[in-house]
Amino acid sequence: MSDKDTPVTIELLTFRLADQEYSLDIMSVREIRGWTHATPLPHAPSYMKGVINLRGTVLPVMDLALRLGLEPREHTDRNVIIVVKHDDTMTGLLVDAVSDIIARTADDLQPPPEVQTSAATNVVSALTLMDERMIRVLDLRSVVSTERSAAA
Repeated sequence: MSDKDTPVTIELLTFRLADQEYSLDIMSVREIRGWTHATPLPHAPSYMKGVINLRGTVLPVMDLALRLGLEPREHTDRNVIIVVKHDDTMTGLLVDAVSDIIARTADDLQPPPEVQTSAATNVVSALTLMDERMIRVLDLRSVVSTERSAAA
């Protein structure tokens, strides 16, 4: 078997949101930090928690559950912020808890079913099964892009 026949493996960081499991490509993750109270910004979308100071840099923090249309819930010390980078922009994603890092191949990923509801459904780029768990793979560009278009 040659190198080009070897399936390409991607590593995904899995995390929990409202008793559901999601994941992001690990290459977009810069760090994981504990929940820090964010300073709210006026006229920001409801899913934007505000900004925090990340070693001298102002980092916008998005409540990912609200961004995905899930039920709002209380934040606790167990919540974490996943700092991601997309197109030279850093964003913090508030999640319930980080679970694991898993390795998957393209054969392990299935496209999500076509659902005609809202633009929020476009944020899931693939689904994968692991130990009877359905894990949603998020399209980071879709998740963070509305933040920029809303501010424009």
